[in-house]
Amino acid sequence: MTAQTMHFQAEVTRLLHIVTHALYSQKEIFLRELISNASDACDKLRFAAQTEPDLWAGDTELKVVISFDKTARTLSIADNGIGMGRDELIANLGTIARSGTGEFVSSLSGDAAKDMALIGQFGVGFYSAFMVAAKVEVVSRKAGEMQAWCWVSDGSGEFSIGEAGREGRGTTILLHLREGEDEFLDPMRLRHVVKTYSDHIALPVVLQDGDKAETLNAASALWSRPKSEVTEQQYTDFYHHVAHAFDEPWLTLHARAEGKLDYTLLLFVPGMRPHDLFDPARKAALKLYVRRVFITDRCDELVPAWLRFLRGVVDSADLPLNVSREMLQHNPVVARIRQAITRRVLGELEKKAGKDAAAYAAFWENFGAVLKEGIYEDAEHREQLLKLARFRSSSREGWVSLDEYVAAMKDGQSAIYVINGDQIDQLKRSPQLEGFRAKGVEVLLLTDPVDDFWLSVVQDYAGKPVKSATRAGADLDVVPDAGETKPEDGEKVEGAALGTLIAALKQVLGDAVKDVRESKRLTDSAVCLVAADGDMDMHLERLLRLHQKLDKTSPRILEINPGHALIGALAARAQQPGAVDALNDAAQLLLDQARLVEGEPLADPAGFAQRLARVMAKAL
Repeated sequence: MTAQTMHFQAEVTRLLHIVTHALYSQKEIFLRELISNASDACDKLRFAAQTEPDLWAGDTELKVVISFDKTARTLSIADNGIGMGRDELIANLGTIARSGTGEFVSSLSGDAAKDMALIGQFGVGFYSAFMVAAKVEVVSRKAGEMQAWCWVSDGSGEFSIGEAGREGRGTTILLHLREGEDEFLDPMRLRHVVKTYSDHIALPVVLQDGDKAETLNAASALWSRPKSEVTEQQYTDFYHHVAHAFDEPWLTLHARAEGKLDYTLLLFVPGMRPHDLFDPARKAALKLYVRRVFITDRCDELVPAWLRFLRGVVDSADLPLNVSREMLQHNPVVARIRQAITRRVLGELEKKAGKDAAAYAAFWENFGAVLKEGIYEDAEHREQLLKLARFRSSSREGWVSLDEYVAAMKDGQSAIYVINGDQIDQLKRSPQLEGFRAKGVEVLLLTDPVDDFWLSVVQDYAGKPVKSATRAGADLDVVPDAGETKPEDGEKVEGAALGTLIAALKQVLGDAVKDVRESKRLTDSAVCLVAADGDMDMHLERLLRLHQKLDKTSPRILEINPGHALIGALAARAQQPGAVDALNDAAQLLLDQARLVEGEPLADPAGFAQRLARVMAKAL
């Protein structure tokens, strides 16, 4: 069968361009990536052979072999792992066959350092081979099959694939080195690179130099070693391997449990957000081993979904080697390990938050929105997560904890106030905050979509009720003024005049509003919309409409500021004959103005434009 030429997926072509133009600060990284992929292939064979022992075919000594040919100027990395068939070679090397491809490609910026991290998180380190190779040949034979296949490309936009011969299962990657890359044909250089980046690989990495074979790495599972024997650099290298990442780990947790439950953890909190953090599948990425034998890298039962950013290894001595995915879902050992991991990670986060607020703030920037999912979903750990939570504030810079908020509450203030929205700057300018600001009352600014949901299950914290600043019941009368108040820009409307105006506005607006009332919160703006006590929060309703979970807008309460000059003028007009007809345009514009400030769409944009034109024409 002749080789077939095919084109790379467009995303791969762009990725290759970035890789081959100095993506990595050190080109030697390519060898780490290829060894890591070979190790993964061997792990997958171990797992598959638990139920299909014939896949071993008499070859049970898994290893990675590096060899070179100075005359031909080629470097080879071979493994005897699971191998790939024709379709897998095309899928794995010719396309990016993972969810979120579009988001991944759109996030490539052209900035080498940033794109390096993104590509590492996406797990496509194979393409780093093209930094040093003018052409790459991949010969692979899948375990259990007789036919091998050869994939060849120079990285310019297309590849060929055809039948090949290979003795035994596994994959061999042959790099035809570019001019100037002969350092990777030097045995001493190869020893140094493997020792530096791949010493933690849990199977032998062998350098074949003619008839001489030399194992270059320690070839023992890093997590099985005592912590005192592992350096920070070894931890970092292992994190790069297990997470397919290039950033530095923010937190390393290495622990061994013995007794009723026997397991070892080597977990990492990434220093950067993994690319698929907000994938709707919410899959965990921890690798599960049983007595150092790889079982699976997708065991969602090991951690709750709100800890899915964790990377690393869990090795259990209490599970059977032939455990299936179905058994894992209901296994009590896995459930107890899950509980232990959750407690340990939350404990470490509490320590970090207490010792280094700046470092914890960086963590919260990356993963706070995910942890807040646990506040909504996990009643058992809710209080602990609320203590760990950090928020932006209307009255101070940086992040604020709930304990810090409660400690700074004003005399007479009985509740924790929050406001939900899409952007911090927009929330800070919200009319609903004017009265709180005048009283010196702090409001927490919530902009993550999950905030709308966890607030529905958190009624109070430290004995203080949690209330939305956009609800009608946010009564500030009991809080003393903070000091000097802003002078009103008009004579305050009171008594019968205010009642007459409110009655006229209600008559004009009808069912478009739930009520019209005097505002206690407004100091600068003329009007705002608020939700009645017991009604759905306005931002949550907008979010549900956006996702087509609701098909209509609920009427809200229109609050008016009796100290505003515009309201004063309207009140004066309301005392004259024909007030209802005269105030029709103004009342509708007031409502539309309040909707716009809240980010709500106008019910009738054309009518809004006509009314605005009429009012401007009269004024001019």
